[in-house]
Amino acid sequence: MMLLIRHARAGERAEWSADDRRRPLDERGRKQAVDLVAALSEYPLTRILSSPYDRCVETVEPLAQAHGLEVEVRDELGEEQQLVQGVELVRSLLDQDVAVCGHGGLSDALAGVSQKKAETLVLDEHGRVLESIRP
Repeated sequence: MMLLIRHARAGERAEWSADDRRRPLDERGRKQAVDLVAALSEYPLTRILSSPYDRCVETVEPLAQAHGLEVEVRDELGEEQQLVQGVELVRSLLDQDVAVCGHGGLSDALAGVSQKKAETLVLDEHGRVLESIRP
């Protein structure tokens, strides 16, 4: 099964003056990232993929550490590419035990479901939502 994770809370975009790709998780987001480890502990994972944006990588780093995996950064999952290349990438991985972290809009394009920050959708091999998990 695939775990489709929307990045945790990273504050307000309008309040960040630097490159938005470098916007980190805020305090609440860091807690959400840590809480994902327990919330997703029953799912076996062989890979963890992430958008190159800092807030996405930071969301799945604790999960990767808990599973002894490296976070695979994929440009296809970045905001500017996720709705086409990101969807294609995710569809190609639906039959694997992987976690994918992206941005708002990816789940809408893939499964017709909007995710909240740090929410995980459990998808079957056809891309259907089996469960929603919030830490």
